[in-house]
Amino acid sequence: MIDLHLHTTASDGALAPPDLVLRARAAGLSIISITDHDTTTGVDAARAAASNAGVELIPGIEMTAVEEGRDTHVLGYFLDTASSPLQAFLDRQRADRRRRIHEMRDRLAALGCPIDVDPILDDAARGRSVGRPQIAGALLKAGHVRTRDEAFDRFLEFGGPAYVPRAGTSAREIVRLIHEAGGIASLAHPGLSSRDHLIAALAATGLDAIEARHAEHDPATEARYRKLAADLGLAVTGGSDFHSDAAGHRVSRLGAITLPAPDLERLRIVADRRRASQR
Repeated sequence: MIDLHLHTTASDGALAPPDLVLRARAAGLSIISITDHDTTTGVDAARAAASNAGVELIPGIEMTAVEEGRDTHVLGYFLDTASSPLQAFLDRQRADRRRRIHEMRDRLAALGCPIDVDPILDDAARGRSVGRPQIAGALLKAGHVRTRDEAFDRFLEFGGPAYVPRAGTSAREIVRLIHEAGGIASLAHPGLSSRDHLIAALAATGLDAIEARHAEHDPATEARYRKLAADLGLAVTGGSDFHSDAAGHRVSRLGAITLPAPDLERLRIVADRRRASQR
């Protein structure tokens, strides 16, 4: 069983990297990828646990680009987590995340919904990749909302009164950085983000795959993106996008959404060809 989209406490997941590995193994997963937001620290922290548990850990990441003023997520796989250009870029990404935390706090205060962001910034100082999910948690803790979904719906979604855009980095540049780090790039959960019109242009400039299989893609959506991938000569990725067992998260248990083995074999071929072309 294969899941190539998992999050840990290195970004906005609930489980520490070694704990996620053990939970994944208990759920029957034998091949996983930790894809935290704009950080690879979770991958590095999980290596020993994965080796001891007999779980293959594919180095991964979920990087945030900005297209047309909106977040666009790109998954990277088989990359070198020690890549200097990649890590320099991620340092800048995390600095921008801290800027947004300050600005969202100020906007919420002006709206009459003050929150305490010191714990969030303390997490950021320890290397955690922070953002809107933590702000949603702070709103919930302060009693301004009843659920995290309400926090996003009222304040934090694109165009909302406390939404703060990121500093712009194009998806094309993110794809280039992933390739430079020896990896391959897949557009994350396109069915959730209305990014279809970008896919052909990204494919023409180096995108390797589309995440067709996802917890919030129904069978018709998965089939549509599999066809689009085939039409564009792209591979297919997939996974649960697991963050937590808590109510309100996309999937309640590990192992619920998996990627068929032939899709992973195609990805390995694409990764080998990408590395060979860069030698």
